[in-house]
Amino acid sequence: MFDRSERGDRAVILCPTPMQRDLRGEQPDRIEEFKELVTTAGAEIFEIITSTKQSIDPKFYIGSGKAEELKQAVEANQADVVIVDASLSPVQERNLEAFVQARVLDRRTLILDIFAQRARSYEGQLQVELAQLKHMSTRLVRGWTHLERQKGGIGMRGPGETQLETDRRLLNARVKSLKGRLDKVMRQREQGRKQRKKSGAKMLALVGYTNAGKSTLFNLLTDANVYAEDQLFATLDPTVRQFTAIPGCSAVISDTVGFVRDLPHELVAAFRATLQEALDADLLLHVIDDSNPEHRDHMKEVYKVFDELKIDDVPTIEIYNKIDQSGHPAEIQQSQSDAPDKVWISAHKNTGIDLLIKSIEERIHRTHLTLKFVLPMNLARLRAQFYQLEAIRDEVIDDSGQWQIEVELPIEKWRQMAKSAEPSAEFVNNLLAANHVTLDENSQDW
Repeated sequence: MFDRSERGDRAVILCPTPMQRDLRGEQPDRIEEFKELVTTAGAEIFEIITSTKQSIDPKFYIGSGKAEELKQAVEANQADVVIVDASLSPVQERNLEAFVQARVLDRRTLILDIFAQRARSYEGQLQVELAQLKHMSTRLVRGWTHLERQKGGIGMRGPGETQLETDRRLLNARVKSLKGRLDKVMRQREQGRKQRKKSGAKMLALVGYTNAGKSTLFNLLTDANVYAEDQLFATLDPTVRQFTAIPGCSAVISDTVGFVRDLPHELVAAFRATLQEALDADLLLHVIDDSNPEHRDHMKEVYKVFDELKIDDVPTIEIYNKIDQSGHPAEIQQSQSDAPDKVWISAHKNTGIDLLIKSIEERIHRTHLTLKFVLPMNLARLRAQFYQLEAIRDEVIDDSGQWQIEVELPIEKWRQMAKSAEPSAEFVNNLLAANHVTLDENSQDW
């Protein structure tokens, strides 16, 4: 084990890149992003070593020649830490540390460290600690190699378990405790979401790659004052504010944590309570840095996390931000169904925001449908289903004993109910037909 130096972290960074990625010209941009991650964590970079390799060495991840070059760089710069832009196995990390005689961190550990520095809320701190403990559980052996085996002899007999086993047991107990606390936080958040849904408020969620400008846009749309800086992971703790720009529409917007390349699986799992805002949203606002030449790859990383969270049926507007830097004009692009699905803006210069608000208003009205109708008493099961979905906005019983109700549901949900095997499907189908709503999911004619 190597302790953190009191003078600060003097870092040598290693950027290994597969041959095929290098041929596509992505290496410089990836190195710049990794440099920004390292400086965000608080380290000072003294040397950058790159490596192009077609195969991974099981001992050091890199070849022995490159490992020797790394060792010489550590000695020459009196570096305290080597930070590798890759996910190392515990064995590779341990072998490299022993060889270069300095602490070695991989990309996952670096991101976890940044999250630990930035988390401010109780929930965020719980989530980061849980992710760190899960990651640490695979690396426990590194610090206790001298206690891996029980010893015999007078005064050496212990309680029947090694120090490593004791640590693992204590770590598992802490993980269990953290999960219990997070479950409580998640239930509280769920109650808040249900209350907003019950009140009829539309739920919007800002998502996107880190440093795309989500928090700046969030402040602009909600008159909030959340922390917004030109740096990676400026936002970790979720914030929810009212969105009042659309007359006659109650809505809230949540600002969520940004994504990054190779986001550690432990973080995706731990931040599920935070990202639940995106799961339950009526409309996703995917913010993209239009000035970044890598923005297409960044979008793929965001959608990869969406797949992991099983977010696949939430309507989305792609917001191409920072057009003051890219030179793209402010405009709206319609989808095949004439719904706005792409908007070009500059949150920093307040350009194109009127187009964005117009797009949000149109998409909100397209995603939900409110119907008033008379429900016969023999369809009490359908009424119970509406209540279970928290979709009933108003209800009275008329003189004939039938329910006069007002129901608001996403159009997709109406269509699912009309196509279901329930006896009430025919009633819902006729109701939609009377209101000119087609069952064709690719059509918006209603």
